[in-house]
Amino acid sequence: MPGENLSRDEARERAALLSVDGYEVSLDLRSAVGGDDDGDAGNESEPRTFRSVSVIRFRCNEPGASSFADLIAPAVTAVSLNGRDLDPSEVFDGSRILLEDLAADNELVVDAQCAYSRTGEGMHRFVDPEDGEVYLYTQYEPADSRRVFANFEQPDLKAPFRFEVRAPEGWTVWSNGAGELSDGTWRFAETKPISTYITCVVAGPYHHVTDSYTRTFEDGTKLEIPLGAMCRKGLAPHFDADDVFLVTKQGLDFFHDHFDYPYPFGKYDQAFVPEYNLGAMENPGLVTFREEYVFRGKVTQASYEGRANVILHEMAHMWFGDLVTMEWWDDLWLKESFADFMGTFANVGATRFTDAWITFANRRKAWAYRADQLPSTHPITADIRDLQDAKLNFDGITYAKGASVLKQLVAYVGQDAFLEAARRYFKRNAYGNTRLGDLLSVLAETSGRDMTAWARSWLQTAGLNSLTPQVLLDTEGRVAELAVIQEAPEAHPELRPHRIAVGLYRRTPQGALERYARVETDVEGPRTVVADLAGAEAPELVLVNDDDLTYCKIRFDETSLETLREHLSALTDPLARALCWTALWNLTRDGLLPARDFARLLLRHAGRESDIGVLQILHSWAQSALVHYAAPEWRETGGQLLAEGALRELREAEPGSEHQLAWARFFANMASAETDLALLKGLLDGTEVLEGLDVDQELRWAFLGPLAAHGVADESVLAAELARDDTASGKRHQVRCLAARPSAAVKAQAWAQVVESQALSNALVEATIAGFGQPSQRELTAPYAQKYFAAIERVWRERSIQIGMHVVQGLFPLLQDRQETLDAADAWLEAHRDAAPALRRLVLESRDDLARALRAQACDATAADR
Repeated sequence: MPGENLSRDEARERAALLSVDGYEVSLDLRSAVGGDDDGDAGNESEPRTFRSVSVIRFRCNEPGASSFADLIAPAVTAVSLNGRDLDPSEVFDGSRILLEDLAADNELVVDAQCAYSRTGEGMHRFVDPEDGEVYLYTQYEPADSRRVFANFEQPDLKAPFRFEVRAPEGWTVWSNGAGELSDGTWRFAETKPISTYITCVVAGPYHHVTDSYTRTFEDGTKLEIPLGAMCRKGLAPHFDADDVFLVTKQGLDFFHDHFDYPYPFGKYDQAFVPEYNLGAMENPGLVTFREEYVFRGKVTQASYEGRANVILHEMAHMWFGDLVTMEWWDDLWLKESFADFMGTFANVGATRFTDAWITFANRRKAWAYRADQLPSTHPITADIRDLQDAKLNFDGITYAKGASVLKQLVAYVGQDAFLEAARRYFKRNAYGNTRLGDLLSVLAETSGRDMTAWARSWLQTAGLNSLTPQVLLDTEGRVAELAVIQEAPEAHPELRPHRIAVGLYRRTPQGALERYARVETDVEGPRTVVADLAGAEAPELVLVNDDDLTYCKIRFDETSLETLREHLSALTDPLARALCWTALWNLTRDGLLPARDFARLLLRHAGRESDIGVLQILHSWAQSALVHYAAPEWRETGGQLLAEGALRELREAEPGSEHQLAWARFFANMASAETDLALLKGLLDGTEVLEGLDVDQELRWAFLGPLAAHGVADESVLAAELARDDTASGKRHQVRCLAARPSAAVKAQAWAQVVESQALSNALVEATIAGFGQPSQRELTAPYAQKYFAAIERVWRERSIQIGMHVVQGLFPLLQDRQETLDAADAWLEAHRDAAPALRRLVLESRDDLARALRAQACDATAADR
């Protein structure tokens, strides 16, 4: 709609004009059940709707002025402003309600028919295929509460909310405040002043478990927090609520210890909901998570660690984001960077996952490194012009780079000063909105440091520095001089101050690669000499960001690189190993290390990797190296080598171990030879057995994916498997596998379902896209490259932004990795200079991934001559 994409300027003008005193929102959700419940969209021109009545009390500091309220709804029944009835056809344009001649004190009443969503935005409605039950939940960030009730949709117009909900009989309803059922209506306690995007409603026949948390503070005051956790009834047998509550209580203790501000939102419910677009959302008092965090089969400890990290990330938001909120999405980092840092900080400090910084270094920072090298990279404090910009900036820069920079900030100002700044920040700004300067001022107070230069270098500039050791030896074989060379990309030439540790490593007589010297130093400018290492014994490996204190790309001198080729698995420190693996992956992505060399490093050293999370991401990287970065003529050979190596490690792994499970999944992903596919088929039908390997339902689907992609599992096999696993999860797996089959007709159908129709829900759109693009089927999907560029502008215009993102990113013809595809992307960008900036950004990012792949393939091709 014309006004749907709210701009920053409009939001600032409205915030200067209006103050909101409170909302009363009444929803009637009884229409959620009955009618067409077969999982199809039904009549797309007549969406299923529910009644939404909003009463908004607000002030205007310029009586007589005009403004607008936000609402995206199929129909508005009535609008009343200060007792004056307004004609909906005149004041409502589909996304905004015009408000003219405002008084000093105002009351707006909007009675609307709002639409249930199948895209994960607004009020999402899900029908469980297993038992026909209907489940609802809301998801609003950054601006989808206007799909559920009329409001002023921007983060700095905070207000208290009162919700009441009528729901089908037998349902339970939850919202941010505590609720009670009376006379057929659920009424919820008024919230503290919060932003619209973190209000929430969850409703349905959810399986619900309760617990409680109690904390007595030093002054004798006692805090009691009711805890709840819920999931669909079909997932109840798999729901380990005890572990969720354990991490929740550990997190509440940790944040109370460090923040000196009691949890401010009463109860603490956590809902694991179906077809969720995000990992989780920090709605105060009612956090929502994707239900994939309820594990249906055996997973490794890395999965439990990841879930704990998300629980703690969302909990940190109760203070960073919910209690104190950024004014506009430019300062999104004020909540997401802090929550990302605090999630790992608390995981290490409060839970059993004491090695979580290794996962952070290996996985989260890899996300940031990729994002920071895209042409769309931006400063952590970004320039967010409108809501479409905001949606795309929930990215690796805002989350993982921001968290990495905060980790460095803690080293820079000291942990005590950092936490004291947080405490003052909460107390001064509780229930308010802030900008960058508000945080910097308290950091300057507590640390005694001028934060201006630090913020300019780290928060207000984009790009990623590389640090490379330069080692000169004297005639006796000792270090004459060790320097650190800092480089920056041409597009973002900023050289930054880094506080780093430089570690020197040598092999022991027993063959272990261990650190024998470490120096912390400040790096500034293009070349920094580390004077304290002069005279040290000659190293076999120099690690210039030892202990992962800063945010940078690590490079190696030739001696260090050769040492890693031969002895990487001999590194005894798991964090040092993870840092080296990440550095080697960055070299591969940058076209400086041939993809086949990375694959060989994995085959040589990954079998001895003790950290299961590191091992699993190495498997992912190796697959990407083969699919995208290896020269086309080596792909078949590389695939065979990786499959053989995976099978060897699978057979040698301890029966029943996490490593056995990880290697089984990697083997399935690499399997293409007839004998490998036969083994997968045998493991499914029981004619093959690997001691200790439990082929549970989730692993069955993992094996069926490659079998479907290579034409071994046909539609009847997949239908039989769905009958065995007739659940929502099983349906998603089946849809993915169906779209993966090697048939032109299958690809045509999948394309039509995603691009030409709106019948599929968000989760099934994702599943279909995931199955459509198979590396072994480049020829089958080649005709869709041209169709992609012809369709995406229409898709972006007609579909919700979430579905648009799925299609534009997921169907970009990255597997058509040749110059012609790059030229087609460039031609589209040139011809569509006036397209939506967010759409152009997505295409530009994918175009950059393709260009990077071609450069890496050229590097790998040179290795064929060695």
